[in-house]
Amino acid sequence: MNELIPPHTRGESVFVDDIPEPKNMLHTAVFVSDIVHGKIKNLDIRIAVKSEGVVKIITAKDIPGENQLGRIIQDEELLAEEKVDFIGHPIVVVYAETKEQANRAKELITIDYEELPAIFDPRVAAKKGSLIAPSRTFTLGDVDSIWDSCETIVEGRAESGGQEHIYMEPQGSLAIPREDGRVLLYSSTQNPSTVQSTVAKILGFDMNKIEVDVTRLGGGFGGKEDQATAWAAICALGVYYTSRPVKLILDRQEDITITGKRHPYSTDYKIGIDKEGKILAFSADYYQNSGAAADLSTAVLGRTLFHVTNAYFIPNVRVTAYPCRTNLVPFTAFRGFGAPQGMYVIECALSHIADESGIPISILQEKNLLEDGDQFPYGMITKNTHAKRSFAKVIQDSQYELLKKEKEEFNAKSKFLKKGISIMPICFGISFTSTFMNQAGALVNVYYDGSVNVSTGAVEMGQGVNMKIKTIATRFLSIDSKRIRVESTNTSRVINTSPTSASSGADLNGKATEFACLKIIERLKNLANEKLGEGIITIENEVVYLDGVKTELVWEELIWLAYTNRVNLAAQALYATPGIYFDNEKEKGKPFAYHVFGAAVIEVTVDCLRGTYTIDKAHVVHDAGRSLNYLIDLGQVEGGLVQGIGWMTLEELQYVDGKLITDALATYKVPDVHFAPEIKATFLEDADNPYAVLESKGIGEPPFMYGIGAYFALKDAAQAFRNDKEWDYTAPLTPERILLYLHNLE
Repeated sequence: MNELIPPHTRGESVFVDDIPEPKNMLHTAVFVSDIVHGKIKNLDIRIAVKSEGVVKIITAKDIPGENQLGRIIQDEELLAEEKVDFIGHPIVVVYAETKEQANRAKELITIDYEELPAIFDPRVAAKKGSLIAPSRTFTLGDVDSIWDSCETIVEGRAESGGQEHIYMEPQGSLAIPREDGRVLLYSSTQNPSTVQSTVAKILGFDMNKIEVDVTRLGGGFGGKEDQATAWAAICALGVYYTSRPVKLILDRQEDITITGKRHPYSTDYKIGIDKEGKILAFSADYYQNSGAAADLSTAVLGRTLFHVTNAYFIPNVRVTAYPCRTNLVPFTAFRGFGAPQGMYVIECALSHIADESGIPISILQEKNLLEDGDQFPYGMITKNTHAKRSFAKVIQDSQYELLKKEKEEFNAKSKFLKKGISIMPICFGISFTSTFMNQAGALVNVYYDGSVNVSTGAVEMGQGVNMKIKTIATRFLSIDSKRIRVESTNTSRVINTSPTSASSGADLNGKATEFACLKIIERLKNLANEKLGEGIITIENEVVYLDGVKTELVWEELIWLAYTNRVNLAAQALYATPGIYFDNEKEKGKPFAYHVFGAAVIEVTVDCLRGTYTIDKAHVVHDAGRSLNYLIDLGQVEGGLVQGIGWMTLEELQYVDGKLITDALATYKVPDVHFAPEIKATFLEDADNPYAVLESKGIGEPPFMYGIGAYFALKDAAQAFRNDKEWDYTAPLTPERILLYLHNLE
């Protein structure tokens, strides 16, 4: 084994499906609803039970505990009992000796339904009172009293679509029986403790009988925050009934068809500005398509409201959001977690009023950027605000004025190719908006040979959190990183974990790691004083210093000395983000530890005969605080940007009567290397963040929002070809939609 080459590069990294299959392991197939809404009149599994290789078949009545997946709202059955609410709703589980036998038996199950009316449109759901939970409203100032003072007012509608996660590793789990009826679960989840608690509830167990272990994920993007739980529960039920290992790995089409996606939104907005372009008032009603069950919809809806004004200060705001229950698969977390949908709408409103007033949108954006002391609609006051700095820097770095001039000259000469340009500023709050979730634990063990193991609640899913945790431990222990191993995420080592999401994985778990390391260092310093005499002890690069003078005592000797003197070389620590709170009654508070800022300039070219386009270049200035790892953070900026561009352009979920027809990579298009733009990303200097570990900032989600700029750059190019037609603010802006705008086509 060549340790100089990372396991990923060697192809040796182990995911759930790569774990060596235990002897006597059973395979699983799930029979799901093929109608959108209906009562189950008759379910017949008699022939399937007798099928070759079948060991056990279960339905809802066989669940020993609670038949419930819901975490925020208890409204989602693991297995449908009396009715189904969407295509893909699980009903029956087959456990068999081989996957092929399980699938054959599944085909022998018959079911009869009494079909019920279905709802697919969130606006229709809202009118009928079909809501997951009550609506929420954020207000600031007095919107109604200010409209008469506005020079220009526009009203409109904005539509944004869903998005499939397309993680490389599909959903899956492996369950293994242990002594005393315990179950070990290997799960592809971002949320091990929720898998643990939900599976325990479904089996009727205490949580201490369920152990969940996650080495790494092949991507998550939010799609494995709650959506992984069902498959782990199904495997655990198989262990419960057969006392044999059970495995379930969804194939790609199954995964796309029956798992949740980004929430589509339909929004009405109204915005007013004064003569100079200052925004005086903004109001909006957001209709979230929540799908058939809550999942995380109410939390996603909340973050939409927290980000309705993006990077702008608006003194008068009233925004209301409705979580609308429909008969589509329950929508779920996705990178940005509702913030992109809110930020897209305010950019639509600004674009609309720019067209109406004649004030360039870049001027409107710049005039209204946040400054220290401004107030968000949810009551938090801004500080350490880098909105204007980021905006000015990206204009400078991209040579925006020159780009704009070159664009205008090109468009004047070119009849059918048109160029467009846009600026996309961002402001994203870092913390879970449910205050109690802002906690994380770490366990640091130092072995008596000087090597170190670190366990946290952070899940590695390709975003580099393990490398950041290792960097933090290296820094605070002041030892060679080769001595440190970051362990898998395991609910028996680190308990009650929050999901790895909300861009807070390194913030929370890194800080907990810092605290645990400092506990050990403090014990070692006390021991070193006993050996070397009184004075200030420091450890630098594995060498002990006394009052700044290098001693003969080195790390390995110090650790052995600690062991032989019975000093505790293990430490557990909890970090809970200080100073954050939110009053849900008043809808006011300080929900975020800090905000991330940045801005991007996007350049595009549209072929106005065909409606096709290229995203040519993206210039990004991003506020990463003091980066923990430049290459990791650069990769997050680039990847997030391209994923955001995909949401705004190519990625379209299409349904026919509630059935997803873009259910494979042949019909659902994602950006590839040829579609991605040339990206020039730089990090804002002098932006150290005192509110997170080593003055860094969360990086995972904020860059996604830069991709919204691609939509408005394409609009700019399309309107250079024709501007006599009202723009339809609908995303994704596929080539077909561009073509329909450019020409009078039906």
